[in-house]
Amino acid sequence: QVQLVESGGGLVQAGGSLRLSCAASGSIFSINDMGWYRQAPGKQRELVATITSAGNTNYVDSVKGRFTISRNNAKTFVYLQMNSLKPEDTAVYYCKCSSRYGSNYWGQGTQVTVSS
Repeated sequence: QVQLVESGGGLVQAGGSLRLSCAASGSIFSINDMGWYRQAPGKQRELVATITSAGNTNYVDSVKGRFTISRNNAKTFVYLQMNSLKPEDTAVYYCKCSSRYGSNYWGQGTQVTVSS
């Protein structure tokens, strides 16, 4: 089992920045990929960014050049640096990890609100 806890969300004006953190605990040795997803009101949850155990990253087109995902070597933290935030970035942001055994784990989410 892996437990994930997000932090760092909040209210920010358009053009501002936030840094989300996700702390992993439990069977961290089993973690492969980690990532951030978001869900806006009335919309489906969507992938924002992922990072593999090798450090390869992937971003949804709408955040490329503005968001940066990173993780520490111990796989105990994954971060999402969000710059040049837009009102359409408003959502609940979730941390997710996948294990080598095929399981997926989610955090409880953190609210990000960008005012215009």
